[in-house]
Amino acid sequence: MSGNEPIQDVDVTEGQTGAGSAIRVILADSQAIYRVGMRKIFAVEDDIRVVAQAENLPNLYQALQRYPTDVVLLEGQMIAGTIDAIPELVKRAPEAKIIVQVVETDEANTVELYRRGVRGVVARSISPDLLVKCVRKIAAGETWIDNQSINWVIEAYRAQATTLTNPKVQPRLSPKEISIISCITRGMRNKEIAFQLGTTEQVIKNYLRKIYDKLGVSDRLELALYCLHHQLLKRYMQDGENSGASGPANTTEISLPN
Repeated sequence: MSGNEPIQDVDVTEGQTGAGSAIRVILADSQAIYRVGMRKIFAVEDDIRVVAQAENLPNLYQALQRYPTDVVLLEGQMIAGTIDAIPELVKRAPEAKIIVQVVETDEANTVELYRRGVRGVVARSISPDLLVKCVRKIAAGETWIDNQSINWVIEAYRAQATTLTNPKVQPRLSPKEISIISCITRGMRNKEIAFQLGTTEQVIKNYLRKIYDKLGVSDRLELALYCLHHQLLKRYMQDGENSGASGPANTTEISLPN
């Protein structure tokens, strides 16, 4: 690795520079054999570049700070017992999308990973072709989730929704937050929402994180499901009419961008 002061345990590859529009990936794995294997898999893909490797969380934090990254491929064992690791990664690199590799999947851990912001959970034994496809899909903004995990997430959402049925425990949302939710359910992207509301895309992202935290959801899809289940926009519109205030237009269809 070039440079006068190399970062310990972070290996910057030849793909770090000159990658153009390639997907920039950080490999975070405590086992060198997995890092070597994954690097070889991605080396033959023209649109994927490994920009750094890290064998522990401190080195991963350092790599995220130093190198712009699109996708982090993270060993599940590396964050075992560290509840706040995923939120901390999201906080440090909000643009990076996280894929967690696990030895075996279980309901509680899988649901919690998606809830905290992970975009994909895959087995350590995943085939090279599927791993490449997963990285591309997630880099494009999609969520990678298998049928079993979908069932787990839906069941967890239903259980959560049951506890939130009581209006006394439902969170209150500001008019600005309701306006953003209304735009989301109409399929608008952050840039379009920012233009319509006369603010910046980063401000919209900040509001969305607050909305997700308040409602206990992790992404646009869960937000849309929450709105449908609770008739959120309809309820706030009725509240606005009762108080004499004007609210966002009622939306009966949910449309999410691809």
